[in-house]
Amino acid sequence: MSNRPFTLVVAAALVALEGLTALALGGWVGYETLLGEAGDVMSSLVLAVFGLAVGAGLLWVAWGIVQVLRWSRGPAVVTQIFAVPVAITLIQSGQLAWGVPLIVTAAVILVTLLAPASTHALTHDA
Repeated sequence: MSNRPFTLVVAAALVALEGLTALALGGWVGYETLLGEAGDVMSSLVLAVFGLAVGAGLLWVAWGIVQVLRWSRGPAVVTQIFAVPVAITLIQSGQLAWGVPLIVTAAVILVTLLAPASTHALTHDA
């Protein structure tokens, strides 16, 4: 597609990475729950389903970004806005291995989605 700027390709790739990570973590929690490792089975199952749903949703949004669909920017931006305080909390609690990549990824996604080239492509301005 000729109207797909590089900024949207980067944003889509990173949103897809977030989606795959959420799917993997949701799957891991489900796996651990099935093995009997969970302290609270119901909470663990809910967390696993939530992680799988978020992952699938983010992959759908990433697909929308790749297809240069206008609706895809809103959920991607809102997700990153929610990711920033989570990342800050992780960093403040010493979980640098999770917090730093999350805040960097969120920042890059926000910059690339809100870049003029992305805005132009997604709003179909002439």
